[in-house]
Amino acid sequence: MAATFDPRINTAPSDFDPKQDLPNGFFDFLFPLHRDFTPRQQALAAKRAQVLAEAHRGNLPDHLPPSEATEGDWRIELPDWCRDQRNQMTGPGDSADLTVKMLNSGSPGVMLDVEDSMANYWQNLMCDAQENIAAPLSAEMVCGIQNIIAALKGELTYFDAKRDRTVGIQDPKSNTVIWVRPRGLHISQAGVMKDELMSASLFDLAMFAYQVDPAWMKHPLAIYIPKSEAAEEALWWRDVFQEIARLRGWEPNYIKCMALVESHPLAYQMEEFLYNLRDHILGLNLGRWDYMASLIHFNLQDPNWVLPDRNTIPFNVPFYQNLRQLMVELCHKRGAMAIGGMTALYPSREDPELNARALAVLEKDKKNEAMVGMDGAWTGHPDQNEIAVAQFPDPNQLSKRYPDTPRHPDLRPAPKDVGTRTLAGTRAAVRTVIRYRNGYLNGKGASLLDGYMEDLATDRIYRLMIAQRLKHSADVPILDETGAAIRHTPEFISQLFDEEVDRIERELPADAPAEAREKYRQARKISEEMIVHSHFNPI
Repeated sequence: MAATFDPRINTAPSDFDPKQDLPNGFFDFLFPLHRDFTPRQQALAAKRAQVLAEAHRGNLPDHLPPSEATEGDWRIELPDWCRDQRNQMTGPGDSADLTVKMLNSGSPGVMLDVEDSMANYWQNLMCDAQENIAAPLSAEMVCGIQNIIAALKGELTYFDAKRDRTVGIQDPKSNTVIWVRPRGLHISQAGVMKDELMSASLFDLAMFAYQVDPAWMKHPLAIYIPKSEAAEEALWWRDVFQEIARLRGWEPNYIKCMALVESHPLAYQMEEFLYNLRDHILGLNLGRWDYMASLIHFNLQDPNWVLPDRNTIPFNVPFYQNLRQLMVELCHKRGAMAIGGMTALYPSREDPELNARALAVLEKDKKNEAMVGMDGAWTGHPDQNEIAVAQFPDPNQLSKRYPDTPRHPDLRPAPKDVGTRTLAGTRAAVRTVIRYRNGYLNGKGASLLDGYMEDLATDRIYRLMIAQRLKHSADVPILDETGAAIRHTPEFISQLFDEEVDRIERELPADAPAEAREKYRQARKISEEMIVHSHFNPI
């Protein structure tokens, strides 16, 4: 049976008229970009599938041969406005209140996202999420992209019902760097060009670039590139940046960027990726949750890579720590920043015990990243900013180097003697993917579940962990509470899905509407289908 839906494709409504419903003149700006760059994006996405298939045949990612990128004498010029990024707070662009709170937090950087913390629906991207999705669309509606443009102008507000007042950005001229993350090259946008798919990355980037004006920007347009899988993909971004700059009458290198290392293949090509974008890029970021998912995906055939229960894997596990050290050395060698990842355990103002535990975990995690030599980290809650920044006492650590580090370290050390592999962990994974997908179906790209902020990356980890345990059940014991090994057959996993969705329904309020219960059933069906049909790409 086919999967119920494909979240890689975002579709505009059937009655959408791009010349009427997009900003005036934007379609004419977008069309030649689409004609030139969407075919390249589609080819790059297809090549990713080939690289993964090769890995599953035993030809795993490896370092590239020496080149000008690795042997040449070249440097990245880091501008003054970007020399302090000790914390980059991140959140979905379709949440006006969170966006304002992040910009008022004092964080040195804020990353506004229309990618994997935001559900990939048209109404989240282009219209008010509270509007009926069948209602006519208007370019004036405030949603993901429009929120971000308003934030860049310093004009975004939200209504605080508790305080009965409108809240805006306190200091629009602060030194906070605002980064914008478009959707990745794996995602397509339908319904904008009649009967054609177009690159979602291109659509988002063009929407941002078309609507900003350097006259009111406090720094150049700053893009966070997600989900890259090869150094050659950097050339796509470089060429798009420069063509958009030409069309807008900007300097060729006006658009700046950072890029996430979220895939296992890219870990072997970081220096080449920097080189290909050297006129634009300012740093790399270890997006560790997607990176963990990618590690599992590329090593899915290997029973040695059956990961322990996710929340028993330490933040300094060797497959992360080796990559952190290599990233620091390569970035600092070339003058770029190295930024750490997100801590999933979330603080809570209502639960003092959870709050204390979350902030203690945050402090240890960020201290580890600072000691490795990273220049900053990611957080997702305003209460995390002060602690995160405090672990990085200097604005950056660009002078920190590992010149004696092997240029080709082991980036695939198997997770031996790490964490536990339990039936409770499998059950928790099943429960989480059902609840996460239910939130997604209700328009939420990120959901706070059991104290952890779960998004598409962590949902992907859980789906892959379940798939690993299915695939290698005969070789890798998964233990119940008595220490007995429990075979993870397809029938047993289906049983767990049934049990967990029943449990979720029992926990709903007695007056919960039938539609809410049905939505959980739909989420359960989709999640299991994605596992059965091996839909593990970052979607």
